[in-house]
Parts: sequence; structure tokens; C-alpha cells
Amino acid sequence: MNPEYAKIRLPTEETFFATKSEIKHLGLHTVCEEARCPNRSECWTDGTATFMVLGKNCSRNCRFCSVGHGHMETLDPLEPLKVAEAVREMGLKYAVITSVDRDDLPDQGSHHFASVIREVKKTGARVEVLIPDFRGNKVELDVIMDEKPDVVAHNVETVRKLSATVRDPRANYEQSIEVLKYISSKGFITKSSIMLGLGETDEEVVETLRDLLAAGVQIVTIGQYLRPSKMQLPVVEYSSMKRFEKFKEVGYELGFQFVASGPLVRTSYKAAEAWASRRVML
Repeated sequence: MNPEYAKIRLPTEETFFATKSEIKHLGLHTVCEEARCPNRSECWTDGTATFMVLGKNCSRNCRFCSVGHGHMETLDPLEPLKVAEAVREMGLKYAVITSVDRDDLPDQGSHHFASVIREVKKTGARVEVLIPDFRGNKVELDVIMDEKPDVVAHNVETVRKLSATVRDPRANYEQSIEVLKYISSKGFITKSSIMLGLGETDEEVVETLRDLLAAGVQIVTIGQYLRPSKMQLPVVEYSSMKRFEKFKEVGYELGFQFVASGPLVRTSYKAAEAWASRRVML
């Protein structure tokens, strides 16, 4: 039986529908919708959203994710301007941008992604990016980092043992750790996320936290995996609030500068607060 926290509240606030209308009007995609995020109602009511660029279909098919895959769309050359317009219209001071994987493109979409960052920064908003692994290609990673986003996130998603089961074969635990090391080595605020509920042990979660810290990650988020549909992996276990609190304490004890741990926590949830809190702690 699903715990109470797995029940998503329905939107009622005017701001939610205004946010939805603005995104639809500009023909944009959000990870909030495509990944069926449980926080969509809360975030959109607050007037925030995580923009998903490079199309709505992913070239990969991770078994936890509900983002579409298959037919890869032609990139919209106006997308950078559209995202920037949405940021202005929504009055965002902190914008989060993510993308699908585009293994079908020669540069894996890095230059288009960089163009989005560039245009959004012109609005005066701070920019956090949640990037794919770009197959570990440092040239493509540099294309993103050359635009100087304020935070660079890349998700390891799960513990080492489960990575091959949970993620697409083109992604792997070691590659993600190397990507995070490279981002951190360039001096960026670095962030990653772990899902609980896929069969991991507490010891494996702590090991993953140690690996992330050693890679230079400063901000970590820990949330409950919630099965988006019957097409994705089933939930093995719903973690208790006590378990989330435990890992929050462990994270701070290990030395992370900001730890968010709770059932509905996702990478970009309360992202601006995480950034601000992390800055205060410096």
C-alpha cells in the first residue's frame, strides 16, 4: 500500500494554471510534466518550473523514467529565446534547465543547450543546469561549462550495484562519477541525486554518498522512487521518514554543504533555496 506521501495533491491555485499556460503558449517542455514529477503542483503554484530542452523524447530508455524515447525531434532553433521569454514572463530569479539525452546528434546537443543557458542568463536570472553525461566527453562538457551556469548537476540516480538494472546501458555509475569529478575540478558548484526504494541497502547508500563527496559534489538530494506508470520498474520499498532523516544526518556528517532528503525531494526541488543555503555556509 502506498504511504500518504505518495499521494499527489491536486492543483487549485491560479499561479499553477498561469505557469501551465505560459509553458504551453511557448511550446516548451518541462521535466515536471514529462517525468511526471510529484512536485509539479507545488512548484507550478510557486511559479517555478524546470525547463527540459533538446526535445521531448530521449535517445535513452532508463527503466525508472517516464520521459518518452524513440523518434528524435529536430531541434527548435528558437527554443533558447522561448525559454528566456518564459523566464522573463514568469519573473524567475533562478531558472533550472535540464535536457533529454541526444546520442543521435554529433555534439549530443551540447551547443544547443549552451545557447539556452546564454539566453536565459541575459534575463538576469541565475541558472542551474541538470545535464546528461554526454558519454563522458569533456569537449561537450566544456561547451556547457563555458556558459558559466551557477550550479551544474548530474545525477548518479542509484547505487553502483543497481545502476545497470535501473539505467540505460549507455549510462553507468563510474562514468557519472567521472563527469561529476570533471565538473567539480573546474570550480563549479556541483550537485547530484539518489533515489531510494529500488532495492538498495543503507550501506550502499552511504557508499554512494562517499563516492559523490570524493568526486567533489557539494549538494546532494535524496528522494523516494515513485513508479510513474506500469511501464517502469516497480517500487521495491517505500522508505520511512526516519530513513530519510538518517541519510540527511549522514550527509552532513560526511561533509556535504547542503543535503535535501525526503520522499518527494527531486534534484531541482527548492533548487534556489539549496543554492542560497549552500552559499551562506561558505
